[in-house]
Amino acid sequence: MSDSILYSVLLLTALGVIAAIVLFVVSKKFYVYEDPLIEEVDALLPGANCAGCGSPGCRAFAEKLVKNDDISDLFCPVGGNEVMKSIAALLGKEVLEKEPTVAVLLCNGSCDVRPKTTQFEGPESCSISAMIFSGETDCQYGCLGKGECVDACDFEAMYMDKETGLPVIITDNCTSCGACVEACPKDLLELRPRNKRDLKIYVACKNQEKGGVAKKACAVACIGCSLCVKVCPKDAITVENFLAYIDADACTLCRKCVDVCPTHAIIETNFPPKKKKKIREEKVIKIE
Repeated sequence: MSDSILYSVLLLTALGVIAAIVLFVVSKKFYVYEDPLIEEVDALLPGANCAGCGSPGCRAFAEKLVKNDDISDLFCPVGGNEVMKSIAALLGKEVLEKEPTVAVLLCNGSCDVRPKTTQFEGPESCSISAMIFSGETDCQYGCLGKGECVDACDFEAMYMDKETGLPVIITDNCTSCGACVEACPKDLLELRPRNKRDLKIYVACKNQEKGGVAKKACAVACIGCSLCVKVCPKDAITVENFLAYIDADACTLCRKCVDVCPTHAIIETNFPPKKKKKIREEKVIKIE
């Protein structure tokens, strides 16, 4: 009896030793070397894992930064230029400084200018709503108001305005990660240059219907009249499919387009109020 127990113990011990040897050989044979710089770069990144850089997470982005010789096209929107400069200094590589961007909503159709014509009873999801019907208003291009973009934001940079039914972007909190852009099934969110003092001019509309149809559905819809195109001194505005679009890179923020837009579809943010022109009184000289 004691011999059988002893044999069992010896057998198990031998199997354990053999298994340990096999695992050691396999681990050495299939060992994957990881550059220690990846760990250092990962520590410099903000750890948001927002995928705004195009990678599934900060660790994957760190690997890409270390392994690529040219990282000029790589950028962490959350960390911004300062983080990228620190990483470039660590790796001895060059990065291009990029202008900060911020998300904007390309829809200004609040409840008071875009009345509801139907009632949707179903899941409170923009994606599902977009798949099964065109929206609760006559504008099939406008915001569905279910707040999927707000749910996608990990930085508390958005909230739903109950009065307007539209999402509001908190510029100071926006990291330009692009999560809200990806979440919107109507493509109503866009990253645009933040500029100094967050000055922005853009067309807050995506309606591609003809002018009369668009205006009937929403009082502030772009009607494709091209007046903005005619007054733009830099050819920064184009009209396609009855919809105007302002190229942020070409726009000089002169605001001429804002003044001529008949439906107020062009939005300007954080500009000081324009000074009213003084009307000079003409002196009437009486000749007796």
